[in-house]
Amino acid sequence: MFVFAAFALFVAMAFLLVRLYIGPTLYDRVLASNAFGTQTVLFIGVLGYLTGRPDFLDIALLYALINFVGTIAVLKFFRYRSLGDSGDRTARSGAGE
Repeated sequence: MFVFAAFALFVAMAFLLVRLYIGPTLYDRVLASNAFGTQTVLFIGVLGYLTGRPDFLDIALLYALINFVGTIAVLKFFRYRSLGDSGDRTARSGAGE
């Protein structure tokens, strides 16, 4: 049963890679990469169960957090063209008054 689940996840990941490559818009590609990361987390969990190594779940949770933060960072970059603070610091601090 879990071998079939691992195979189905692998096939779904292959379809997501195709979607990532041919996605017509940026947001389609970001959604495909986020879904690929989610599928990877599931695949790591199933693989950990199949090999009898429960510590794979810790790795899967860490990868899920990295996937979430990476997706937010990519979307922020493409919206604002910057990841850092680009505002004028003197205008906000009140130094010019």
